[in-house]
Amino acid sequence: MKKLLLVLLVVSLAAFLFVGCIPTTPGEGEGEGEGEAEICPTVHVTTQVEVGGKTYIKGDKQTITVTFAVPTEPVSVYVGPSIKALPVGVPDNAAVVVMYANADKTVYTGTYLFTGTCNPDYIYVLTCDTCAPCKYPYIVDSVDPYATIEVCIDACVCAGCALSFTSTSETECAVTTEDCGDACSGLASWSIDIYDKNPFVDKCCDMHCETPIDSGSGVCPVDFTTICLTKATPYYVVVTLVDNVGNDTKFGAAYTINPDTCTTITVADWDDYGCLDTGEKISISVASPVVCK
Repeated sequence: MKKLLLVLLVVSLAAFLFVGCIPTTPGEGEGEGEGEAEICPTVHVTTQVEVGGKTYIKGDKQTITVTFAVPTEPVSVYVGPSIKALPVGVPDNAAVVVMYANADKTVYTGTYLFTGTCNPDYIYVLTCDTCAPCKYPYIVDSVDPYATIEVCIDACVCAGCALSFTSTSETECAVTTEDCGDACSGLASWSIDIYDKNPFVDKCCDMHCETPIDSGSGVCPVDFTTICLTKATPYYVVVTLVDNVGNDTKFGAAYTINPDTCTTITVADWDDYGCLDTGEKISISVASPVVCK
């Protein structure tokens, strides 16, 4: 009888350990698990956002937080690529993330440098050597937003002129095209700030050293008309685009107008002290003819 009880106890314990380390499929938005026993933890990355049913992460060093409903140990976390016909386990080329537990072993945190150009990745969480991992799909967004913005000039009812900024244009067939957005997580917003002084003097890159005389913002397409501008000295224009995970692009140009005639715009570069982006991520051109209807 004692032998029989001992055998039953061993079998019962083995069954408990086996079942206890197989995670279930988590709820919607919490990842993709394997098995049907333990509930997978929630996983959160610092910059993650949900767009169109997909989770995006900014390409940068981010904090990964894994939260269990009950104390759990051991816990292993990996980040690896999404591979076709991925086996149940973790890919060999997945990177180990060093995690640190809180006092009661319910929350684990660690940092990882996410890289890639709109590439999918998985975060894997394991709670024992023989467990199938919980899998959490993410898309890494390291892509900067873009726009092509056309500028033209309007005569004001008062003294002076107004500048109009737009990212849409019309072809000969009157088809409107939009050149503004982000190729990965999507554009969250654009903003345009108009200054009558250089806002970056003494390398003040946070743009708070000068107050803009006018500002506009929105989502694509860009469509903004300034207040009446009455000076013949340069106006400094800063365009900022921000995507859904926080990648941003800033571009600037100096515009000089003749407030008496409102027929021409002169465009010039200006010393931004290295505060603005370089390259052609945002292109600002003067419309031809420059006088808007």
